[in-house]
Amino acid sequence: MDEREDELLADELAALAAVAGGWGGLTRFVAKLMRKSVHEIDLVVALSFEDTVERVAHVLGRAGRRTDPVSETGEDQRTIRVVVGGGFGGMNPVVVTALVTKGEAATSQVRLRAAAKEGLIRQRAGERTATRLAALLDM
Repeated sequence: MDEREDELLADELAALAAVAGGWGGLTRFVAKLMRKSVHEIDLVVALSFEDTVERVAHVLGRAGRRTDPVSETGEDQRTIRVVVGGGFGGMNPVVVTALVTKGEAATSQVRLRAAAKEGLIRQRAGERTATRLAALLDM
């Protein structure tokens, strides 16, 4: 999961640099060297597995842009990944990955992981984005 996160973050930062008139290739190289802010939150949702997958997909879809599908690990798990704007002015891309796992009876577990690159000024974009989205998912 981490390698693809790093690639997505580097691509997103390079695209932002190119739009701003910078060198996307150089930005992509530097982005790979930057440290990553990662925050994970585990939730138990009182919904069936299918309803939880639908809710997570809806909440994350409204928050950001879906990325390429993530390979699935089993029929009792679904992974949803989006890129969300975080940090100051929403200009720092954050890769958010939700792993929904079928639970007991009418519950499901959601592991929400948010990762962002950190520059010289720590914005804690990963932590803040994970916390914000977890609040929207928590019922």
